Amino acid sequence: MSRDLLDPPPRVISLGLDLFALALEALDVPVVHVAWSPTAGGDVRLAGQLARLEARAATIERANAEALARLTGGEPFVVDCRPAWEALELPERTVLHAGPPIAWDRMCEPMQAAVLCAIRYEEWAANDDAARRLVESDRVKLEPCHHWRAVGPMAGVITRSMPVFVVENRAFGNRAHVTINEGLGKVLRYGANDDSVVARLRWLATEAGPLLGAALRAGRGLDLRALMAQALRMGDEMHQRNVAASALLVRALLPHVARAGGRHHAVARLGEFLSDHDQFFLNLAMAAGKAMADPAAGVADATLVTTLSRNGTDFGIRVAALGDRWFTAPVAMPVGLYFPGFGPADANPDMGDSAIVETIGLGGIAMAASPAVARFLGAGGVAEAMAVTAEMREICAGEHPIFRIPALDERGVPVGIDVRRVVETGVTPLINTGIAGRRAGVGQVGAGVVRAPLGCFTAALDALVEAAS
Repeated sequence: MSRDLLDPPPRVISLGLDLFALALEALDVPVVHVAWSPTAGGDVRLAGQLARLEARAATIERANAEALARLTGGEPFVVDCRPAWEALELPERTVLHAGPPIAWDRMCEPMQAAVLCAIRYEEWAANDDAARRLVESDRVKLEPCHHWRAVGPMAGVITRSMPVFVVENRAFGNRAHVTINEGLGKVLRYGANDDSVVARLRWLATEAGPLLGAALRAGRGLDLRALMAQALRMGDEMHQRNVAASALLVRALLPHVARAGGRHHAVARLGEFLSDHDQFFLNLAMAAGKAMADPAAGVADATLVTTLSRNGTDFGIRVAALGDRWFTAPVAMPVGLYFPGFGPADANPDMGDSAIVETIGLGGIAMAASPAVARFLGAGGVAEAMAVTAEMREICAGEHPIFRIPALDERGVPVGIDVRRVVETGVTPLINTGIAGRRAGVGQVGAGVVRAPLGCFTAALDALVEAAS
């Protein structure tokens, strides 16, 4: 009888820890291992909150389908470049910054340095000491970019005379805005603040910005979604690698620039700037991401994330059903590669609005499209890049119909980060990022990856349960 029970041989499924599966494999016993873990890491309270939402699963899934359709159905076109006072009606003595709201005394040093430099650039103060007094006496107002239909990389600073790209979502009629990417080296977004930073900002405001605006108006806008979809096929993931996207943009834009600029030397200066700048498209990808994500905000009962952002101190998310409400937790330190002469001790915790590109399924979520980036960021090579994107599918509601990865048989990138799935699995979004020096004036010291903190998502889950009660 016992011989009959083992003929044919047993077929084994192993759950949980892999110790049993490894032991069977060592004995040449076929085994299928399922890496099972308890819901919410075994946290009874969180599991109970998830169960409360599960009782309304049908309603939530319908809402999420609507939010996902809005998130993936956007048609972002860059249509103009104008001063922030004009495009945003940004008032005097207002400085926008990246991330969720934060008080001056909690800001990290590179963000404070960028704010002070921007005040000097606007000539509201002659030096940093005078600029600091303006902020500390509330004579300069600090607000998040996201509250002004805008996004900003790293420190994310925007003031009224800075030129901003205007990105219009032609499917839904909303707009998003972002500054012109300054290039590499000592730049404002990384907290650099010397005279060369101010000089570059003035060139962007007085020459490059107006010329770009004239070219975009003459060309009646450029389809950013089409450029991004093509660049994804060419090895970009639109956060740390924008080589193809920048080249495609320049190819489409320069004829209009040449016509708008005539024989003026401004065309040559702008051309030289663009040709030396592989990350130029990043800011436009961010504005496209915000323009695509914003229509999903306010969809009742939807549990999809509409904003991922950080300010060097806090990481913040916003969720479709909960509108403009922020949920924050301490931001993490990126892990990656450092430039020569720098190391982890020189780094600032993660910052910037650029994680909006992960919100729409790009950046770290699309790592499989850009394995070269994975290696550059210290995250491994092809296999590791594929694994990251596969892991992100566990927490996303669907696949993007336009942003597809050839190496994955044309599957769309995972998109629609679901708060419920994040808490249930304990898997948080992985974000590609630059690393800023923790001291003012240093600038960028490396690049890497960072995980969103789980605390943002558990707080959002509690709020979703409360809203549904």
